[in-house]
Amino acid sequence: MTNISRLANFVADAARIVESGSGEAAIVAELSPKLKALVSVDDWLPAAYAVADGKAYQQHLLYADPLDRFSVVSFVWGPGQGTPIHDHRVWGLVGVLRGEEISVSYARSGDGSLEAGPAERLPQGSVGAVSPDIGDIHAISNGLPDRSSISIHVYGGNIGTIRRSIFDARTGSARDFISGYSNEAVPNLWLRRQAETA
Repeated sequence: MTNISRLANFVADAARIVESGSGEAAIVAELSPKLKALVSVDDWLPAAYAVADGKAYQQHLLYADPLDRFSVVSFVWGPGQGTPIHDHRVWGLVGVLRGEEISVSYARSGDGSLEAGPAERLPQGSVGAVSPDIGDIHAISNGLPDRSSISIHVYGGNIGTIRRSIFDARTGSARDFISGYSNEAVPNLWLRRQAETA
């Protein structure tokens, strides 16, 4: 059995932080160490949300705020898997739970194309941020050639329902997409409370 209460406590902390209305920069600054603490211990993610697919990375919804103020998602990357270049349109935090990821940020050049920044390795336990204010266009891939990596993402909206863009680096052209989620069911975060009231 997993210690799902860690995720439940993180969700409660995130709700309090987002509800404070402090603004994006303050939310990201306050939530980053909470996510770092969550991904520093690997005993809470249910196995169903940690399974790689041989064809494409998996994006599992773990929690969506009922007011769409934030969502928590597990990304499972098999060897060689990664995202296209994409944006988010909301703030986001990426915490690496298992393995290692490579993140490459992109910026528009004078001719409209996208220029890649240096590849940044994100080892287990690290946390990175994206947002329209600090840089919102990137691509992420598994940094390990022989096994899966898993990251926990927190976004300032229900990311699976937000219309976003995928970009062609050479031309800078964009096409819309809505990512959705790989899972049809979400984990029960309130098992601890059920046990306490039984």
